[in-house]
Amino acid sequence: MSATAAPQGGPVPIGTAAERAGVSPRMVRHYEALGLLAGVARTGSGYRQYTEADVHTLRFIRRSRDLGFSMQEIATLLGLWQDKRRASAHVKQIAQAHIDDLAQRIAAMQAMQRTLQSLVGCCQGNERPDCPILDDLAAAPESAAHPPIRIKKDSSMP
Repeated sequence: MSATAAPQGGPVPIGTAAERAGVSPRMVRHYEALGLLAGVARTGSGYRQYTEADVHTLRFIRRSRDLGFSMQEIATLLGLWQDKRRASAHVKQIAQAHIDDLAQRIAAMQAMQRTLQSLVGCCQGNERPDCPILDDLAAAPESAAHPPIRIKKDSSMP
C-alpha cells in the first residue's frame, strides 16, 4: 500500500500527511514548531500521527504561503479560519494589507528591472574593460541618482 493509499479517515504518519498537503515533512515539522499545527498526536514510540483535519490545516498553510503571506499573517489567518464567529472584515483587512505590500514590492522590482535594462543598454558588451554596469554597482549607495531599493522578505522561512 503506498503512502497516498492510506485510509482517509485515520491518523497518518508525517510523510503521508506532507504528501497529501503538498509540502515536505521538514516543513510540516517547521509549521508545528511555529505553533501553526498544534496538538499533533504521537504513537507510543513517539511518531507523529496526523488527522485529516491536520492535513487540511497544512493545505491552508501551503496555499497561504503560495499567496505570499508571512508566517505571522498565516498564524492570524489560521486563527480567524478556526474561529467560526470571526468577522470577515478582519480577514479582508489582512488580505488588503498584503495586496498593498505586494504592490509596493512589485513597484520596487520594476524599478530594479528598469535600472538594469538601462545599464545593460549602456554597456557595449565587447572586449573592452570599461563597463557601466560595474561602474554603477561600485558607485556610492547614497547617490541621489540611484537610491537603494529594498524588498521585504519573510525571514521566518528556513
